[in-house]
Amino acid sequence: MSIFLETPRLELRAFVESDLMHLVELDGDPEVMRFIDGGRPTSVEAVRERVLPRLRQVYPAWGRPGFWAARERDGGRFVGWFELRPLVEDGVDVVELGYRLRRDVWGLGYATEGAGALLDRGFAEPGLHEVTANTMSVNRASRRVLEKLGLTLRRTYFDNWPEPIEGSEHGEVEYTITRTEWLHRTRPTA
Repeated sequence: MSIFLETPRLELRAFVESDLMHLVELDGDPEVMRFIDGGRPTSVEAVRERVLPRLRQVYPAWGRPGFWAARERDGGRFVGWFELRPLVEDGVDVVELGYRLRRDVWGLGYATEGAGALLDRGFAEPGLHEVTANTMSVNRASRRVLEKLGLTLRRTYFDNWPEPIEGSEHGEVEYTITRTEWLHRTRPTA
């Protein structure tokens, strides 16, 4: 399995079929899924038929996937996934940043470390102009990670949830960072 990106503590690589049970375990944790679907576990069949194929999809404009399996460099334990994918299939000017991590690694800084490395990698390539990230307004932990990375709140919006979950009445938030903002953040002027 070829490594796409390394950080001091993580390796990010493309998903493979043998990641199925890692994803079933991840999406089976009610706390992990709390802000996704209210905490309902995803079935093995749904992970096999819907989730894993989505995570393995190659985006034509990049010629690579937009989702990356994350494992610890020390020991190789699967800790979750990170996302940096184009919002449209044939373009790379705006991409979405995201992540989903096992509960037992929350608070260890992995979200900031992995997402930050993906931001650096994405903005180092030509064509990427903006990164966007979305979460529920009440998901304070994810909002803190996005703010640490330099993304700023663009808007709060309300979707029509087919099955509203606790906190959805407060809406969703969209954060963004542009190439110019990222360059200013990584190369501050004297």
